[in-house]
Amino acid sequence: MMDIRQKVVKGVVWSVIQHWGSQTISFAVFSLLARLLKPEEFGLVALASVFIALMEIFLDQGLSQAIVQRQQLEPEHLDSAFWANLTVGILLTICSIIFAKPIANLFNRQQLAPILQWLSLSFLLNSFGCVQQAIFHRELAFKFVAARSLLATLGAGTIGITMAVAGFGVWSLVGQKLVGALVGAVVLWSASGWRPRFCISVKHFQELFAFGINAIGLNAINFFNRRTDDFLIGYFLGPVALGYYTIAYRVLLVMTQLLITVTNQVALPTFSKLQAEPERLQRAFYTVTQLTSLVAFPTFIGMAVLAPEVVQILFGSQWRSSIPIMQVLAFVGILHSMFNFNSTVMMAKGKPAWKLGVNCLTAVVNILGFILVTRWGVVAVALAYVIGSYLTFPISIYVVRKLIPLQPISYLRQYAIAIAATSVMVSAILAAKYFLPSLLSLPASLAIYTLIGAVFYALTIFILAPKLFWHILSFMRQLIRSDREGNEI
Repeated sequence: MMDIRQKVVKGVVWSVIQHWGSQTISFAVFSLLARLLKPEEFGLVALASVFIALMEIFLDQGLSQAIVQRQQLEPEHLDSAFWANLTVGILLTICSIIFAKPIANLFNRQQLAPILQWLSLSFLLNSFGCVQQAIFHRELAFKFVAARSLLATLGAGTIGITMAVAGFGVWSLVGQKLVGALVGAVVLWSASGWRPRFCISVKHFQELFAFGINAIGLNAINFFNRRTDDFLIGYFLGPVALGYYTIAYRVLLVMTQLLITVTNQVALPTFSKLQAEPERLQRAFYTVTQLTSLVAFPTFIGMAVLAPEVVQILFGSQWRSSIPIMQVLAFVGILHSMFNFNSTVMMAKGKPAWKLGVNCLTAVVNILGFILVTRWGVVAVALAYVIGSYLTFPISIYVVRKLIPLQPISYLRQYAIAIAATSVMVSAILAAKYFLPSLLSLPASLAIYTLIGAVFYALTIFILAPKLFWHILSFMRQLIRSDREGNEI
């Protein structure tokens, strides 16, 4: 029987495979579609996705997180969760089809109605795999989650590109989303040995829902926090402006998922297993925070510095308006890397209501900022997002201190090396850009800037914290060795 450390290592391996693999494929597809489609087409689907995301809040009802977090899990919990999800999925699909036209009329965009109606099928498809995926997460069996994600992303991307090349326009994005949901559900059912029984226990459902109701509230707050900007941009500035914002935000989202979601996906079940041991939980919290910051800080800051090259290479010159948006949003990515594990501790300690309260405060501040600055354009909206998020960040630190023996100075010290090394990296990149302007092609310049930044970053860590440097290398070797062994969890 593997101990927690071994499961965490293997969980990280497969979580990396899942997120880095699927996000690499997904982003490559996204880049190709950006060259084949118009900003307005991206904006229309982004606007439709706002309403799809709003209704998705109620799809899972927080039951998946409750399954992962719960210490004592019985078969009736799983059966009740499955049938509840399926019922809600059917209801959401019907409601979306009915209300699609009124929503399209609200934005005076009649083409939104059929897009919403077709995308509503994703509710039904996604409801079939929620419980299976929660079981895999609970057991840290990310090998199967990775297979599902990779196959779904590859199948969806193939359909999306094929339809775009064939001239289907906005419908290529719709087809991509539906195929991804379908393939994902099929893979989860194929990989999972669990099958639902025709059994619904009100008692067991209530036990899960008592935890899940807070997750619903949390997801609702996160929705308004992260989607109000899309809604306001789409309503007041139009789908073209939303298209530019979508490109920039998608880059931020991909980087966040690659660098943060991987560790967080493993952190929740790991922290949950340590919830009765505050000292061990504190050490795990510090370790994962520091390791994540060492990757997140240089990545997000590097994205801001190299945004002009990145946008033109990946998406084409027609998306230049997305560059300043991307540079501003990069600083939200840094904050997410710091805030992420604070929220995970709250969930692992069984305090979703506390996380809900913190996120609610953050959402209120951000929404007020979006409303005030939308008239000044998409860059102002992005800046409001950054400022609002940083203003409320200290609250989450205060809340975490109530759950584990956290010392603010010790916590902030976890970021010292990353900040110092990132500062040196940025200086090196800016110097390279100053001395090597227009001498090379954009791809060559980007490759050289990235290499220079990586070298200076690694050297700085080696000089300032040699023990940490060798610890990171040792951890990477352990991940590679664990991957090669391929033992099943």
